[in-house]
Amino acid sequence: MAEEIHERNLIKDKNTAMGGGFYLASATLAVERFAFYAVKWLMTIMVAAAVAKGGLGMGKADAAKVSANLVAMTYITPLFGSILSDRFIGARYLIPVGMAVMGAGYLLGYKADSMAMINGMILVVSLGNGLFKSQIHAVTGRLFKDQKLLDKAFSTQYAIANIGSFLGTAIIGVLVMGRGYAFGFLVCALVLFAAAIVFVLGGKCLGDTGKKPFKYDEKREKEEKEEKVKRPLTPGEKKRVGAIVLVSFFSILFRVFWHLAYLPVYFHWAGENPAANWMVGSFTVPSSWFDALNSLCCIIMGPALGMYWAKRARSEKGDFNMFQKTAFGLLLLGIAYGIFAVADVARGESQAGLTWIVAFGIVLSLGEMVFAPLGNAFISKYAPAHLLSTLMSVWVFAIFISAKTYGYLYEFTLQFPFAKTYFIIAAIITFGGILLAAFSPKLNRLVEDEK
Repeated sequence: MAEEIHERNLIKDKNTAMGGGFYLASATLAVERFAFYAVKWLMTIMVAAAVAKGGLGMGKADAAKVSANLVAMTYITPLFGSILSDRFIGARYLIPVGMAVMGAGYLLGYKADSMAMINGMILVVSLGNGLFKSQIHAVTGRLFKDQKLLDKAFSTQYAIANIGSFLGTAIIGVLVMGRGYAFGFLVCALVLFAAAIVFVLGGKCLGDTGKKPFKYDEKREKEEKEEKVKRPLTPGEKKRVGAIVLVSFFSILFRVFWHLAYLPVYFHWAGENPAANWMVGSFTVPSSWFDALNSLCCIIMGPALGMYWAKRARSEKGDFNMFQKTAFGLLLLGIAYGIFAVADVARGESQAGLTWIVAFGIVLSLGEMVFAPLGNAFISKYAPAHLLSTLMSVWVFAIFISAKTYGYLYEFTLQFPFAKTYFIIAAIITFGGILLAAFSPKLNRLVEDEK
């Protein structure tokens, strides 16, 4: 979810305050997040659930793979949507179309009675996401010309988006307990259709923002007219490119295991024979509330962490470098997996307390908040100007690889005892974090030299 903060450039418009256009865009993003994260959980659970309970009865491994496919596809399709908004169609027109397409995809989930229909849903939702995701951020960015106000605006929008994610996983998880899985898909579809209509009707508050393809942006035009200087990379630039590729590798390591973390919650700690006790009094806590916990942590702890980084940067010690923060994120992820393993050992033959799952979720979320926002900022700062787009693509491709991989990795882990498997995973991640921390001074010198 932290990964929703993207690089924003080309800021140009008359507005200098967070007005109706900003809140329309933010509310629209929140609604989309409401549906997406609810469906990500819902689809995974439904695929694995028994047919008698309204599921497809395909098992944990197949459920993990469809979850991975949904996440992976939603990282690739925005690249194509960006080409459309850059060259051919105004972003504000693509946004409601994308929402309607995603809503149509969720209707397929509502009617799904086979894996073919689930895969069809993933395809349609991904296409809609490609039309929506980059465009909603781009429209927001062009509502401001004040950089300081822009930073504040995107921080606010990120919080609003996480509120949507929190409400989606919290509400849909409860609704399907009484109405069945299909009802959850229907609610998400209807919510998106309604939000698309509201966005169109409220479009006046956006002014002229996003009406034309971004190639007409004055700043973009100026940049396009500038002659591109083709020259060989300097030794310092080659080092920085290597550092970016290295960080991209560690991002794969982090994201594979971050995505993987949700599946044991759904199928080991919850599911048919839960290893954890999800009862609070007479109420059964839905496993979707684990996803809601992540969003809640981002809402509550995100600003606090941001203030800590700012305070650290102003101190005599200075801010941690990119490699140190990446290492810290990996170490937190390793600790989270360690909690998983210890909880399984500690419970013995009984069920673990829900506090173990909460503790795991908090540490996992903290690791995400440390790690996820770093990539785009790091690449923007150190990439040679004429390779910026290429290296951004490397980062996106790394995310795609990690998302595509975790389903198969989960299938592999099912062959082995839970505690032993997750102790090993914790050790691998922790070792990666320690290794990166040990070499971080040397690696940082690579990118700072000749800067």
